[in-house]
Amino acid sequence: MNVDSRRARFETLAPAVIDAVRRYLARRTDPATADDVLSETLLICWRRFDEMPAEHLPWAYGVARLCLANAERGQRRQFRLLARISRLDPPPPTVDGPAPADDDLAAALRRLRPEEAEILRLWAWEDLAPAGISVVLGISPNAASIRLHRAKEKLRKTLTASGHEESTEGSRP
Repeated sequence: MNVDSRRARFETLAPAVIDAVRRYLARRTDPATADDVLSETLLICWRRFDEMPAEHLPWAYGVARLCLANAERGQRRQFRLLARISRLDPPPPTVDGPAPADDDLAAALRRLRPEEAEILRLWAWEDLAPAGISVVLGISPNAASIRLHRAKEKLRKTLTASGHEESTEGSRP
């Protein structure tokens, strides 16, 4: 395949991937990191375009997930370096305002294990079925289905324990 036809095919696919991956990243990290990770994801999608499956979106989410993990590792390294530097030369103290109030769902998601919260986000925010989730996480569709069910149950129990009544409104099969 020549470069022009490959480029044309990529340009027809890219807008859908860009919008979906941008939303995926916006719900998981800050805007600057999301932009950097989106760029890295698109570069990998271009380089591996011939390997991209027909179901390209879950594959692109999987690439973005790994790129985000790399970015977060880099941020943790920077944070550790900053912590070492601040011990040697501490910054002046600052006064923080009151912490913003968290809604109950966000608080409940934070009480889940990160893997459980992520599988729920993939299902609810990215609108992926277990087959798509399995591609993103690199697990079997059956494992994705089981993990999703368990995560939903744990979230339901967490919300019920915090005083919320069970509701079927807005639930999906």
